[in-house]
Formats: sequence, C-alpha cells, structure tokens
Amino acid sequence: MRGGGSILLNLAMIMTTTLMGGAAAPAADPDQAVYLKRLSDTGANGREAYDTLEAVPGAAAPLRFPDAQPPSISADAKAKAIAYALANNSKALIIWRNGGIEAEAYGLGADATTLINARSMAKPLGAIAIGRAIALGAITGLDQPAAAFIAPWRGTPKAAITVRELLNMTSGLAEQGAVGDPASVMSRAYLHPRHDAVLVDEYPLTAVPGVRYQYSNASADLIALVIERATGRRYAEFVSSEVLKPLGAAGGAVWVDRPGGTAHSGCCILLPARTWLSLGLLLMQDGVWSGHRLLPPGYIQAMLTPTTSNPRYGLGVWLPGDYVQRRGFGRPDQMLGAVLHSEPYLASDLVLFDGNANQVLYMIPSKHLAILRMGNPPPKSPEWDNAFLPNLILRDLPK
Repeated sequence: MRGGGSILLNLAMIMTTTLMGGAAAPAADPDQAVYLKRLSDTGANGREAYDTLEAVPGAAAPLRFPDAQPPSISADAKAKAIAYALANNSKALIIWRNGGIEAEAYGLGADATTLINARSMAKPLGAIAIGRAIALGAITGLDQPAAAFIAPWRGTPKAAITVRELLNMTSGLAEQGAVGDPASVMSRAYLHPRHDAVLVDEYPLTAVPGVRYQYSNASADLIALVIERATGRRYAEFVSSEVLKPLGAAGGAVWVDRPGGTAHSGCCILLPARTWLSLGLLLMQDGVWSGHRLLPPGYIQAMLTPTTSNPRYGLGVWLPGDYVQRRGFGRPDQMLGAVLHSEPYLASDLVLFDGNANQVLYMIPSKHLAILRMGNPPPKSPEWDNAFLPNLILRDLPK
C-alpha cells in the first residue's frame, strides 16, 4: 500500500484522469468500422469471434505425459469426475497425480489436440511470462514501475503503477464493466483494433495504485505491452520461446487487436488442455522444469501471495482464503460472476487458475495432484460447483 501523505493530491489527479479517460472515440477514427463490426459480432456470437489470431508455436514434439503407475485414485471416483465434467459441457478433463495422468476425457468433439479458449486462465500465463522476463533480466522485478515501459504514463498518476499491481489487480485502473456501448472505454479497450492505445491513453484510473483490488481485463492486457517493450519481442513469440517450448508444451494461437498489433494477454489464448497442465505443474514445481529454473527463486511464492484488499487473489492465481459459499471475480464485497462452492476445499494449499465459463485448473502440491476442466459454460441448472471435483478426488485418496 502506498504512503498516505499524497493520497488527497493523487485522488484529485485521478478524478481528472477519469474524466478525460472516459471520452468517446474520435469521430475520424479510421478503425471505427472494424471496431463496430466486432462489437456487433460479440453481441451476436459471444466472445469466440476473434478475427485476428497470431500463432504461438509450441514444442515440435510435445511432451507425452505417462499414465499414472500405479493408479492412486479409484476407478469409481474417476468415473464420477468424468461424468460430472461431461454433464457440464466440458471439452477436457485431466486428472494428474504423482507424475502421471490418472484420467483424461474429452467432450463436445474435442480431443487432446483441440485448441480451447482459456479465457481468464490467460492471466496467470501472463504472470509466468513476467517471471520469465525477470529471470532473463529484461524486467528488474515485480516492483518496477510499468511506466518504465509505458512512456506516456510518466509524470502522471499512472506512473505509480508497478508491474506487480497490474498482475494482482491493485493498479487502480477502473474495474471491469459491461461491454456494449460503442463509446464506452470498456468496449474500446476490449474490441478496438488499437486497444493498446486505448489502454495506455484512455483507460481511467479510479483509485490510488496499490490500495484497492479492482478486477479488470485492462490491467492484465497491459502485461503483453510490458513484455513486448521490455524484451523487444512479440508477446506470442516470447510465450512460445520462453515458456511453452521449454516445457515441451504444445502451442496454439492468441488474439491480437490487428495484424501485427498487440496481443490480448488478459484473455483469449487458445491452447490444448495438456499445455495448461504443464503450466500448472511448473507452478507446483516452484518454477523449475526438468532441473532447469525458468522462474526466479521466490517468484511462485509471490504469485501465491494475496493482497490485503483481496485475500483470494495473488498474481493471476486464485487462493482459497476463508470459506465463502460464492466467490466472484470482483472485489470481495461484490458478487460479480459469483461461483458456487458448496463446501470448503479439503486441502488448505489448493490454488487455482480460473477463467470465465468455469475454465479451471486446481493445483494441490501437498497431494501431488492437479485437476483441469475446460470447455463451454455449464448448464445453469444444476449449477457448476467449484468444490465438487477437487473434493471428490481428495476424499478418495489413500489416507
């Protein structure tokens, strides 16, 4: 948290920034037609119509996970997990334990090679990319000001925003709002062909940086810009060369705002399910893969450290915190997108990647267990229970 002496001055400046940040798009915007078409398509077709994708190559021969030998989860528990996943519109379910795959199932026509939209599971991938850039010396650390890479912020209230605060959603940038109004900065920051410029020049600051958790795709989408300017490499190429290929993971594609433009690092990367398992295992192994340290010492612990304003969120990673029946993505006092948890998780060290439509990767290091579910939104009734799969398997494990 920032020192309090300059808060009143900062807030006055923030109010000015907010008013300026909410300005409507210029009438002469040459990209307006493309932007309005995207806005219309999003309303009609949902969020799958990404009209510019950039390849994110993976390993030439992706790692093949062995089957668990011997299995340590009962056939009955695995059958129940698969049935639950498939009944809830899942494209993929993978249960991994003790170095091998215990169960793997696919639905809705998907298979192990299918590229699945990770939605906000892209956020912890962005955090991993930042960690890799720190390991390579391109970024000095999590507390380096983002303005080191975003020059227009220098000399403004946004100059106080650190890389850490972009990742843990305490940047002070306006929290997520509805997309729909063409003049809204939320719509422009998501769908405009130059969404990077909208994020830098227009997106409003509504709180003192470092003070308040405010979930937004904007904070996470700025990670791609930071990576590109820190490393001089495209986000897709950096993730490909520095994250996926060292893991032996398969690649896919990421949505970019325009050909040759900026990637959306807060959402919208399409990768096979097993690639997400690899990313989770990297976290469970403290940033080390095959004996090679990819992330700096202590970095995974930083990813798993909450802020005082949201004890359930680290750097793109969700943490259990005190039990609540419904946990949303917004501030703890909000119920935005609240997901049912019928009971507390049965492992105190469970952490998860979590995205819209219940894309979820549960990681339980103490049990050497990871469970991945990806796919389409589950039916509204009976509603998805975010505690069901991990607790089903945890109850089944040998005591």
